[in-house]
Amino acid sequence: MGIYINPGNEAFRVKRNGKYVDKSGLIGVVNRSIGLPNKLSCISRPRRFGKSYAAQMLCAYYCVGCDSAPLFDDLEIAKDATYRQYLNQYNVLYIDISGVIGKTSLCEMLKFITDTVSNEIYELFPNTKKANTFADLLLNAVASTGRPFIALIDEWDAPIRDKQTTESLQYDYLQFLRSLFKDSSITDKVFAAAYITGILPIKKDGSQSAISEFWEYTILKPGPFAQYVGFTEDDVKNLCNESHVDLDKMRFWYDGYKIKGIGAVYNPNSVMKAIQLNEFQSYWSASSDPTSLLEYLNLDKEGLGKALIELMAGKEVPLNPRRFRNDPSSLNSEDDVLTLLTHYGYLSYDEERETVRIPNEEIRIEYADSIHYVTHTETIQRVKRSVQLMKDTADMHADAVAAELQKVHTEEYNPRHYNNEQSLRGTIKLAYFAYKDEYIQLEELAGGTGYADIVYLPKRNSDYPALVIELKALDRSHPQNDAKGAIAQIKNRNYPDILKNYTDEILLVGISYDKDDPDKKHTCVIESLQG
Repeated sequence: MGIYINPGNEAFRVKRNGKYVDKSGLIGVVNRSIGLPNKLSCISRPRRFGKSYAAQMLCAYYCVGCDSAPLFDDLEIAKDATYRQYLNQYNVLYIDISGVIGKTSLCEMLKFITDTVSNEIYELFPNTKKANTFADLLLNAVASTGRPFIALIDEWDAPIRDKQTTESLQYDYLQFLRSLFKDSSITDKVFAAAYITGILPIKKDGSQSAISEFWEYTILKPGPFAQYVGFTEDDVKNLCNESHVDLDKMRFWYDGYKIKGIGAVYNPNSVMKAIQLNEFQSYWSASSDPTSLLEYLNLDKEGLGKALIELMAGKEVPLNPRRFRNDPSSLNSEDDVLTLLTHYGYLSYDEERETVRIPNEEIRIEYADSIHYVTHTETIQRVKRSVQLMKDTADMHADAVAAELQKVHTEEYNPRHYNNEQSLRGTIKLAYFAYKDEYIQLEELAGGTGYADIVYLPKRNSDYPALVIELKALDRSHPQNDAKGAIAQIKNRNYPDILKNYTDEILLVGISYDKDDPDKKHTCVIESLQG
């Protein structure tokens, strides 16, 4: 066994010794591509979504020279018709590009790979003829062993994402990949299949991708790998039942990624840490560069500041991901930035609606931590206004609250949509969008005999009161829908019952505006209840 050639099954054996969620069905998807035109697969997922885990599993399954049946016989893949056919039948070329960069420099990376792998080939397959190129050496290795390779390249895009890389280094690296996977006279003889993973899809080169023969399965369009993107709802339910963990809290913290045909998808790393450490918190920063989100939010792209505010307010934002060139150094528009953040896991994409949103509490914390350092003037002013609105609400300055809500309502909604239910709720969310430091935002919460529009529940370390907010549109046919009427509705329908176990101060906030008034002046009434 080598390090890069046929490394064996020990890494996967260690994984199976711990709490294990069966994703072995992925092997069947790869098996059904072997020897076919779609045998080259590029899988792009956010960090800590199980990419390396899957690569190690594939290595254990395909690697010749070891007996992996005991690791797979009790798993889903064992029921697949292809299971025995390919089990431990291939030479495996396994390269973790991030690991290589950790051992050498970017400049020396390719030499390190070719020298080290070549030495292993000559050692493990002594009958292999020498060759002038690395690709030809792999071809000779296949000839000497009678076995083609399964290529597993983990974190293939690390040199593309590395801030220290240069265009020249990127070009050389992509040329190296081309030499292996673009020339069919080499590729078809050397590789039975290839499975490469990364955060980004393959970088586009002019009008085509750098290695266009790969079939790409992204977080936006995962294709047959959809159910293996992360943990599904059933996976998480089973884990919570086994570990006696609160499923609703798990959903609140880590649910929110949505895959067409699959539904809810969770970040496996965060779910497992929450179970193992018995604590719900953000585990995201520990597994990613904490400066990366702020870096992209600060980019001067038209519309990005407004989109950020809407996302922070819990709204969906339209996205066209098709023009993105899969290169973090080439971001030309708001869509490019939002598409990149989606690949990084900071946004969740709805393929049917073509929108993105912040997926869950864990990621909202990342935005909340970053928002105060954004340098856009417009965003800075909106943050200040939102923070001031929360202070004015807590201090029961009703006129100031009404004025700010009127301003936000007018800024964000055109006359056609001004009066509908969604715009009223959206106005509150947009106005209080910087709530994250002090509050948890709860929408359409059942309480008493109805549903409160929005409730803001203070975090444990917050000195702010809880807020139950109702916004009404007043007209001649509904004279009761003034600010006092909004307060009356909160009381009559007993919305504060939502917070019956909350013992600190609760503020009832009623806001109204007159649809028949050309200026649509907003008014506000704030009353205090002691929970």
